[in-house]
Amino acid sequence: MTTLTAKLQAVLARIAGAARQYGRDPADVGLLAVSKNWPAATVRELAAAGQRAFGESYVQEGLAKIDELRALGLEWHFIGSLQANKTRWVAEAFDWVHSIDQLRIAQRLSEQRPATLSPLSVCLQVNLSGEASKGGVSPAAAPALAHAVAGLPRLRLRGLMAIPAPSDDYMVQRRPFRGLRELSEQLQADGLLLDTLSMGMSHDLEAAIAEGATLVRVGTAIFGERR
Repeated sequence: MTTLTAKLQAVLARIAGAARQYGRDPADVGLLAVSKNWPAATVRELAAAGQRAFGESYVQEGLAKIDELRALGLEWHFIGSLQANKTRWVAEAFDWVHSIDQLRIAQRLSEQRPATLSPLSVCLQVNLSGEASKGGVSPAAAPALAHAVAGLPRLRLRGLMAIPAPSDDYMVQRRPFRGLRELSEQLQADGLLLDTLSMGMSHDLEAAIAEGATLVRVGTAIFGERR
């Protein structure tokens, strides 16, 4: 077993352990391997070990990997900030977008998603802490945006994503994840069919799973420090 494969297995064990600790089925928590800044060969190695979903933050880098690894049939998630002039590339090549926080970006993705492909799965990015340095719609504005996005053709609104401010305190980590889960429950009560809470990363995935994460986005714990 290579070092990379061993790290992948260790993360999967963390996910399963946290799920069981909180009475959840480990199969209900997916792993998105955040492969930005890492070469296609690294993704290929993880794919050989069974990992299928990968996250990219930079459009050109992601497109190059998608093209090189097309034969592997992987699932590609765009998780970075998306500029209007790059929506067509993402709409045509990716399977998911996690970072919707403006209706005009969602509208462009809807218009540019090829009819030959299945609807593009999308999540709203919610800025739970109000940090100016981070993208995301405010919790107060999220319901209106969610209903608008859910009505767009060629898109499928799957759920919510958040990147809370980092903390080493487990109970502090849980607080924003709880807020995102409660917002999701509110939207579902309002009639939206959501199945995804994209939250939790290398340092706080246990707290996210405790609060209902269905997809954790892990880079450093698998690949090492960002290059």
